[in-house]
Amino acid sequence: MKRREFLQNGVLAAAGLSAASFGALSAPRRRQGTGAARVVVIGAGLAGLSAGYQLTRAGLEVTVLEARMRPGGRVHTLREPFADGLHAEAGAMFIPDAHDLTMHYARLLRLPLVPIPLSRRSPVYYLLGKRIDPGRGRNIDWPVTLSPEEKRLGLAGMTEKYLIPVLNEMGNPRAINWPPESLKKYDRMTYAEFLRDRGASREALRLLRLNDADLTGDGVDSVSALMVLREAALNQNVETLYTIRGGTDLLPTALAARMSGRVRYGAPVTKIEQSSRGVGVSISTPQGKETLEAEYLICTIPFSVLKGIEISPLFSAAKRRAISELPYTSAARVYLQSRSEFWTSEGLGISAYTDLPIMAIVNSTLNQPGTRGILESYAAGENARRITARTESDRISFTLGQMSKVYPAISKNVEGGASVCWDEDRWARGAYAWFKPGQMSEFLPQVARVEGRIHFAGEHTSAWPGWMQGAFQSGHRAAQEVLNASRGR
Repeated sequence: MKRREFLQNGVLAAAGLSAASFGALSAPRRRQGTGAARVVVIGAGLAGLSAGYQLTRAGLEVTVLEARMRPGGRVHTLREPFADGLHAEAGAMFIPDAHDLTMHYARLLRLPLVPIPLSRRSPVYYLLGKRIDPGRGRNIDWPVTLSPEEKRLGLAGMTEKYLIPVLNEMGNPRAINWPPESLKKYDRMTYAEFLRDRGASREALRLLRLNDADLTGDGVDSVSALMVLREAALNQNVETLYTIRGGTDLLPTALAARMSGRVRYGAPVTKIEQSSRGVGVSISTPQGKETLEAEYLICTIPFSVLKGIEISPLFSAAKRRAISELPYTSAARVYLQSRSEFWTSEGLGISAYTDLPIMAIVNSTLNQPGTRGILESYAAGENARRITARTESDRISFTLGQMSKVYPAISKNVEGGASVCWDEDRWARGAYAWFKPGQMSEFLPQVARVEGRIHFAGEHTSAWPGWMQGAFQSGHRAAQEVLNASRGR
């Protein structure tokens, strides 16, 4: 994916630890007469599973606790109620080739990756009642009033003009002490304010918000400009996007199988206690309360859930504030099963970005065989919260009405639907972490900071919020922290 194409198509995330670092986690030195260090990992999402897998390989005694009855966390594939073996993703769907940790695990677990042809990656747009397909190669008559320069530049040219000079300032967003003081000015403004400050007109902003940035948190009028810029800077080397044939949940399922029974399901954590000697974790089971003792704990669950767990003694004030205030994106995904994939001939590749309340339309069965297909709406922020407040049947009928404005044929082809609203999930309370203006400067030093014998992982503690790469990278980091700490026990 070339820089111009990436900037036009939206914000993805980029690579983490290098592939050369796999297997580099070093086992702790054993003291004579002592056994392997005991570690409890909370959460069997990709962060928890990868941390547990690495620690198990290093010889430590690991137990992974998962509140759900399945692995994967927010990596979740829907197979019901769809026909003909179709499936749709409630969470992660795409793997960029630059996400080396995700690619590594997919290959390690021998999961088939299916590339998305470049010709199908250009988005469709729907703005002010007009559907626009830039991929058809004609000059675009955008239904907004642009300045002569904005008309000349077009959407891709404006994005490149406003972003590229600033991306060159980003340095290394993966560095522990990032961002430097010089970049914190971008954290004090929203992404919309950033674009206006760079010269975007009000009408141009209508176009520039039709991408993934507006699907982050409460949208471009609320999200920190620095968060969007970090994602853009990390993603300039992506060339190919993949899906996993059969569903993304095959990844956590296969990784959990490598854990040889060390994952306990249906085990929500109710209390965490620590002392100078170890950590006690209380869980609720069908048989009643149970407490597990360990020397170290890795907590991978979202802060939106962690803030409801009793902690003794309390974390530091700065950590407590980050846990209490870090926001999570409200995301509502509504799926419509269609008796035919009529949208292929109408130019829909991966997605369409709209100014409708449903926000984005995703081709959920892009790389799946058969004549039937699934169109999905993806809304975030306040739009998602309004959809979440509806009943299941009303979500489907509302989405059908909105989607038919962009693709009228869906009305005569729809066979039924389903929905997932992440605010409703008691073990997630949102889709992924995001930052309001000022929060990156304040919270980034805190989200991954160790508290005594308790270590933290999860996409929210990485440079790649919302991506499997971030979960894997944070799991590896936390595992190495525990191994380093156990050397001196």
